[in-house]
Order: sequence, then C-alpha cells, then structure tokens
Amino acid sequence: MENASKYLSLTIEMAQDNVKRGRGGPFAALIVRNGQILAATANSVTSSNDPTAHAEVNAIREACRKLNTFQLDDCELYTSCEPCPMCLGAIYWARIRKVYYAATQDEAAAAGFDDSFIYQEIGKPHLDRNIPFVHVKIENANAPFRVWNESENKIAY
Repeated sequence: MENASKYLSLTIEMAQDNVKRGRGGPFAALIVRNGQILAATANSVTSSNDPTAHAEVNAIREACRKLNTFQLDDCELYTSCEPCPMCLGAIYWARIRKVYYAATQDEAAAAGFDDSFIYQEIGKPHLDRNIPFVHVKIENANAPFRVWNESENKIAY
C-alpha cells in the first residue's frame, strides 16, 4: 500500500493543480504498469469542451496510445476520486486489473459532483429516463453484427 499512497498523493496534487490552472475539474489519474507511470492526466472537460474528458478516460486513452493496444490488463489505475459510471465502464472495457482511489463518490457529491442520478437512471425503463431512449425497430438493424460475425479479420475485444 506504500506505492498506492505515493501514487494517490500524486493524483491529489495533480487534481489541485488542475483546478488552480483552470483546466478542468478536481480530478486526476495515473496508469501504472510494472511500477512505471504510463499516463498521468487530469480532467479536461471544460478546457477541451469534451464531457468525456474525465481524468480516468484521458489516462486510458494516453496509456493505450503509448502501448499501442486497446487493453490494459497488466496495468493499475490510481485516481484522486472514485470513478463515475462512465469511467467505470471505460475501466472495464480497458480490462485494467486494479483500481485505487482516494476520495469517495459521496465526498465528490458533497463538492457538487453527484453522479448518483446516473446510477438511478440506468435502472429505469428506457422511456422513464430523464433522457428517453427510444428503440426503433428497423430492418437490417443487426446487419453490422452479422458482418462482424462473418468477418475473418476481426479483432475481438
């Protein structure tokens, strides 16, 4: 846990610096493999006008670019705060083996970053969500999946 504390302290410093410089929210993340930091990023939602530019997503993107892969199954993620639902999904898609976090989602909510409504929305029927999701039955909707299944040169992920 000594390394975890060291890396998490770094993410906290980065998150504070990010706010002071006006680059985005108070969040930062590292991706580490075999004791080497591959990515050290902060939240850049407001500076990049990208709602997906959370620290964890930015770190995943950077580490994947550096390693030339889309899976980080031999990496760990250290983040200044417990990941939101979007970042949680990205972490699972990247196959990161372990996540360490400092602040909790409740502490983030107390600071104005409350993601609990997203968790609630996920469980609702599609049409009852704040943003309705409407399934439209259309011919050939599954055609891309058939092409994928028939492809001999697909890369499974």
